[in-house]
Amino acid sequence: MDFCMKGGYDILPNIMLVGAEQELSQTGKEHRLKEAIAPVAEKYDYIIIDTPPSLGVLTVNAFTVAGDILIPTTAGIFATTGINQLNETVRSVQRYCNPNVKITGILFTRFNPRANISKQIKELTEQLSEYISAPIYKTYIRSAVAVEEAQANRTDIFEYAEKSNVSEDYKAFIEEFLKGEVESNGRKGKI
Repeated sequence: MDFCMKGGYDILPNIMLVGAEQELSQTGKEHRLKEAIAPVAEKYDYIIIDTPPSLGVLTVNAFTVAGDILIPTTAGIFATTGINQLNETVRSVQRYCNPNVKITGILFTRFNPRANISKQIKELTEQLSEYISAPIYKTYIRSAVAVEEAQANRTDIFEYAEKSNVSEDYKAFIEEFLKGEVESNGRKGKI
């Protein structure tokens, strides 16, 4: 595994994962990522696995190794449908691969609090969050061009636009998330 150190964290680019799903067709395919991470897991407080939006083998692998699932979502009607489908996948993974995985919460990204549709979808998502027992984080990430610009420049938002509103949103979310970690179970470090 090729890690690149950057500001107190390591990044493993997922460019190689594009063709991996086709390779994951053998017995025990749901556990391949868990096996790959096991030798380095103790070196990290947190391991964050950014999965594709599809609910394929790569996502199931991530859920099999994960303790908690954070659902980033936009305020769109198709996104709420996706959350429900994702919940069904999580239930299946709990049954067959990882009984301890759970949805920790839902985070709104590219959110515009002034738009009526955002408010309506947020209400719908709140109802869905109650149904799947996954709270919605109080912090939301506002829509900002700086995010796409940071991605295009292959850097993180903190380095690209440290004083931007969206950077402040992410900092606030990290604080909320970590505070919830301590309050809920005092454990440090999760996948």
